[in-house]
Amino acid sequence: MKQRKLEILLEEVEGFEKPELELEQYQTPSLLAAEILHFAYMQGDLEESVQDLGCGTGILAIGAKLLGAKHVVGYDADPKALELAKKNAEKLGVDVDFVCTDIAEISGHVRTTLMNPPFGARVKGRDRPFLSAALRTSEIIYSIHNRGSLAFIQKFIKPAVITHSYVAKFPIKKTFEFHKKEREVIEVEIYRMTVP
Repeated sequence: MKQRKLEILLEEVEGFEKPELELEQYQTPSLLAAEILHFAYMQGDLEESVQDLGCGTGILAIGAKLLGAKHVVGYDADPKALELAKKNAEKLGVDVDFVCTDIAEISGHVRTTLMNPPFGARVKGRDRPFLSAALRTSEIIYSIHNRGSLAFIQKFIKPAVITHSYVAKFPIKKTFEFHKKEREVIEVEIYRMTVP
C-alpha cells in the first residue's frame, strides 16, 4: 500500500472528543502516522507481531494491521480511549486486540513497538515508562519524541541503539484551554531503535 493511500485511510480514525490533559492525549496526525508506518513497513518491521503502547485512538495499531502485521495489540490505561480505538478499528475493518492496562504491567514479547508516548510536557519523564516497557518487550521500537531528545534517548535506551532518526512536523489543533492558536505545528523526532 502506498503511503498516501494509507494516510487517506487513517484520516477516518476518529480523534478524542474530550482528551485528558494529564494523560497528554494528543491525536497522532494521519500524515505523521502514515509516514512512520510506511517507513516501518519498508524496513520489514510490520510483518510479525506489533504493539502500540499508549495507543489512544488506535491510529498506529490500526495502520500496522492495514499494512499486513500478523498480530497487533494496542495498550492504554484509559478505557474511554480504548472504546474509541475499537470503534475506529471496526470502522476500518481490521482486527486489533485492545487491552486496558498500566504501562508498567505490559509483558510478553513482540517484534515491533510503535508509540507516540507522552512527551512529558505536563509531568517531566512521562515518556520513560513507555520506553522501558518497549525495551523490555520488543526487538524494534519506533517512537515519537520532542525535538532535542536525542542525547537523552541514546543514554536511556543503552545497550539498545538508534538506527534511524529524523525530524518531522506534528500539527496540534487547539485542544485545551491554554492553547492560544487554532493550530500549532511543533517539530518532533522519530526514532527507530533496535534492542539487542
